Amino acid sequence: MNQNSPDEFSATPDVAAEGRRGRGGRGERGGAAARRAARTGGGPGTQLAYIRRSLSPYGILDEEGLALIEANADTVLEEIGIEFRDDAEALALWKAAGADVQGERVHFPKGLCRELLKTAPPVFTQHARNPERSVEIGGNATVFAPVYGPPFVRDLDGTRRYATIEDFRNFVKLAYMAPSIHHSGGTVCEPVDVPVNKRHLDMVYAHMRLSDKPFMGSVTAPDRAEDTVAMARILFGEEFVDNNTVVINLINANSPMVFDETMLGAAKVYARANQACIITPFILAGAMSPVTVAGTLTQVLAEVLAGAAFTQLVRPGAPVLFGTFASSISMQSGAPTFGTPEPSLVSYGAAQLARRLGLPFRTGGSLTASKVADAQAAYESANTLNSTVLAGTNFVLHAAGWLEGGLVSSYEKFMMDIDQLGMQQRLCEPLDLSENGQAMDAIREVGPGSHYLGCAHTQANFQTAFYRSSIADNNSYEQWSAEGEKTANQRANQLARSWLEAYQPPPLDEGIDEALKDFVAKRKEAMPDAFT
Repeated sequence: MNQNSPDEFSATPDVAAEGRRGRGGRGERGGAAARRAARTGGGPGTQLAYIRRSLSPYGILDEEGLALIEANADTVLEEIGIEFRDDAEALALWKAAGADVQGERVHFPKGLCRELLKTAPPVFTQHARNPERSVEIGGNATVFAPVYGPPFVRDLDGTRRYATIEDFRNFVKLAYMAPSIHHSGGTVCEPVDVPVNKRHLDMVYAHMRLSDKPFMGSVTAPDRAEDTVAMARILFGEEFVDNNTVVINLINANSPMVFDETMLGAAKVYARANQACIITPFILAGAMSPVTVAGTLTQVLAEVLAGAAFTQLVRPGAPVLFGTFASSISMQSGAPTFGTPEPSLVSYGAAQLARRLGLPFRTGGSLTASKVADAQAAYESANTLNSTVLAGTNFVLHAAGWLEGGLVSSYEKFMMDIDQLGMQQRLCEPLDLSENGQAMDAIREVGPGSHYLGCAHTQANFQTAFYRSSIADNNSYEQWSAEGEKTANQRANQLARSWLEAYQPPPLDEGIDEALKDFVAKRKEAMPDAFT
């Protein structure tokens, strides 16, 4: 079966039936309702298709600059090398491939990594249990996924506290209901009330049961990655999983220039199972990379080349993404900063380098260091998100809910962010050059010196002509005052509460659900609780 085909389910009826067994509830992906949702922010459960950008990606490097960064990265790989720690198998694979292995440090002959990456697909489909929710990764597609990793939440009562499994489920529900979120994400928050060695089972099951969008797998230990793949095989069928991507996962380089045994172990599990790895250097420039944009891009490229090529040693053709998470630090306090110009420049440059490699690209999100969803959060998130979209990013992690430098998942920020994601979706649509889009009849009807409010064209298009925010208040002061003088935070809070109250789970075949629950129960029973 062709890994890159977006039409797997229709192409092969027997696999299609197997793949759809547990899905049910086909989402609304096109048509008038979806177009209307794209301009109004949509309502809970009205799903917008993943973005196919009509905007040309914005770049900062010319051919000479790109060639310079690539040459410098080749020098890093050959002369300095990348460490693959505590993984004898990884070192043996590199040695067999022709690399110079000295202890745990691997030195790469020029061109080796690029040659290996020729087997990686430039575009692939991540299948969801509801085929209408499947997404394309690569090319001109952009997919928005929620925040990933925070141990804390700022809840709907305004309290900052440790996250629980109930919070996790709530964020999965909100992501499922959000029209402009195309992906359920992964660790939308870290449920600290569940033992560390068992919580991945509850998290993966929540994604599978409470949503029918694509999701991410566990990477905190190789056996947890194995559990994710096993659960995916229950949900989709073994043959389908072996031939298609149903899980995407985040493999972070331990920058500078190290891959540790945990990330390598998880990468091997997923690559062998033909599932997608996002190889992402986690960069706080000034601490984990040089302070300059060019220096950071050099290190990012070297780390991605090594990590991404490793997946092809494990299984040629396994999907892999060029990822980067780049921020800067305050040179006074050492604290991470977000929404500043330099990380945006890194994103633009890294996206260009990814396209030259022929790999899908991941970066960005709605990032902020602010402790609450205030003006700082809005400015910093907008700066990050705008550059993410304009760079031509294919997979956008942390698109909604991020607060406090990634330490907090915020319900209110989540609702504000998905409103902004809807605007970005509208921005990326092709310009309407149809007869209706040209509006010549309106121009003729109105003529000089009049107005368009009452003309036939305006009356026919006013409901869908402009994006309508679900959070912003554009009414008069008097109306705003009469309605309680609510802030954006309060409106977001009210919206989140109403969505959670209205949530209805997507259908799932009872036999598959029972098999998943049985797997989770048996795996939990087999291991003692561990909270560290």
